[in-house]
Amino acid sequence: MTTKDEKLYIVMVGLPSQGKSTIAYRLKDIFTKNDIPTRIFNNGQIRRQYARLKNTWEAEFFNPGNNAAVELRKRFAMININWAKKYVNTKGEVAILDATNVSSDRRRLLIDRLNDHPILFIECINNDEEIVDMSIAMKVKAPEFADVTEEEAVREFKKRIEYYRMIYAPLSDERNFIRMDSLHNRIIDEKLTDQLPLYSRIRDCLVTDVVKSLFLIRHTETFFNVEDRIGGDSDLTPKGIEQAHALARFFRNKKISYIFTSEKKRTIQTAEPIRALQQDCTIVPLKEFNEIYSGICEGMSYDEIQRFMPDVYSARKADKYNYIYPDGEGYITMKERTRIGIKKAFYLNRKPDNIMIIGHRAVNRMILSHFLYRRQEDVPYIYVPQDKFYHIVATQDRKVFELRRYQQGRIR
Repeated sequence: MTTKDEKLYIVMVGLPSQGKSTIAYRLKDIFTKNDIPTRIFNNGQIRRQYARLKNTWEAEFFNPGNNAAVELRKRFAMININWAKKYVNTKGEVAILDATNVSSDRRRLLIDRLNDHPILFIECINNDEEIVDMSIAMKVKAPEFADVTEEEAVREFKKRIEYYRMIYAPLSDERNFIRMDSLHNRIIDEKLTDQLPLYSRIRDCLVTDVVKSLFLIRHTETFFNVEDRIGGDSDLTPKGIEQAHALARFFRNKKISYIFTSEKKRTIQTAEPIRALQQDCTIVPLKEFNEIYSGICEGMSYDEIQRFMPDVYSARKADKYNYIYPDGEGYITMKERTRIGIKKAFYLNRKPDNIMIIGHRAVNRMILSHFLYRRQEDVPYIYVPQDKFYHIVATQDRKVFELRRYQQGRIR
């Protein structure tokens, strides 16, 4: 097929918990916003309809040696293949088939049946074991695992992945494909034989951090804030607790599925009242969002550093971005871990709607610099208050960056 077709099948490929559904949703959202009729056909949804009849969540259902289960899974796949074909040949323009599709046999079936319009295969790869484990922990909260312990559910899910790994064949011979690092939004390999519609837009979407609504919040007031001390793991003051409840009331009517925090008490304590007023909301601490570690200066006030460590004080003041605390960190050394934290939060949130991060002053400055152009020397001076939050939208079609107050009047 060498002539350009205006319709397209997108086939997701990859092991479970590799980010396939996240990518599928992101593509659908962008296409729909641009009046391109798009629908996702997810094999897992078909399978889960049979959960009351068969324990299709169990790993054995995905054993390639279980012939009866193999045939049943093929039937599920054929249901979506037929629906996708009907959709594209009636009112649809793009059909996204969201399933593992890791075997050569399954992809040959797709190529054979979807022969009326071009196919773009997108393979998702994530080799970060920590993130995969966190993703699995979230997936096993689904209703189909309700009758088993979390430990058993995780064990079965990981065994499921190993069964898929037995038949896994990376993309190589298909006419059109993209292989991507789904955590870091990076293209690993690609092949384009046909003139595909929307290819430039698809590729741009895959390598871009798409954020429909990011709420970036600094933890509320702590005892160390009152004493002007840096670092540490201080608790919230009574005022800080009241500020956290004000945040919770402000976000009560916004759906927040995950709140990403640092591992420090002050960010988690800020998040807890917000979670309490949400339905099905999870706090996810990430070490990448920990505050800058000030080494030998941890717990000191800036006045104490100036009086007792004048060399440290002067050197940091001269080049705040590049300065590294003795036995500690600097802004420059935080850059990579903060970037990874952002990638993890976006990956784990799955859908880019309403992402919330509760961090610290320095780490939030680094997060803000990810979305805004700032000279390095200006990053340590970005304004990060405790009575306001940053609202960020970053899509292919819209950019918003605003500082918003979350409480009426002042909390004393």
